[in-house]
Amino acid sequence: MKLSEFFISIQGESIFSGFPFVFIRLSGCNLRCRYCDTKYAWEDGKEVPLEKVIDKTKKAGFKKVLITGGEPLIQKDSLKLMEELASQGFQVLLETNGSLPIKDVPRKVHIVMDIKTPGSGEEDSFLWDNLKYLKKSDEIKVVLVDRDDYIWFKSVMRRLPKGVLINLSPAWGFLKPGDLANWILEDRLNVRLNLQIHKYLWGDARGR
Repeated sequence: MKLSEFFISIQGESIFSGFPFVFIRLSGCNLRCRYCDTKYAWEDGKEVPLEKVIDKTKKAGFKKVLITGGEPLIQKDSLKLMEELASQGFQVLLETNGSLPIKDVPRKVHIVMDIKTPGSGEEDSFLWDNLKYLKKSDEIKVVLVDRDDYIWFKSVMRRLPKGVLINLSPAWGFLKPGDLANWILEDRLNVRLNLQIHKYLWGDARGR
């Protein structure tokens, strides 16, 4: 499989934010979001055997693993990687952009799925059929660029499955977190403000 980078860090997003994780960033992405902070993972990457990735993960020292990208589901072996790690007792998270089917993702895997807004430039990429494959324990993430994105989100919020946690994230460098927090409170939205705490710790440093 094509690996962009492998490192240990603090998980910055989702309900697992703050926990140490092994990060497996796979190369390749089918989208080009305007706010993307991992453009280096769009292409290239190093070919690494699946078995070696698993072995490195075992030796990393933590039992929580995040598989991210790019877009991990572009690579067919990503499903094998998730299945193998989950079967060996790892808690596996998958970050996916929502544009590819998730129905074959192992049920043991915790999914964090994006829904792209108009401000991302990839609004039409989302597969709405994916919503029916989310478990109650999974999460939805919506990254907002501006007020227009927030208003758009409110218009589609009713389409989202009940009981699945919804994270609203201010796009780094585009939307002030305080503004988004105020809008959520004013409108009494039952969502989670999702801040990228790794950015506050290390800025845009790669491998963090």
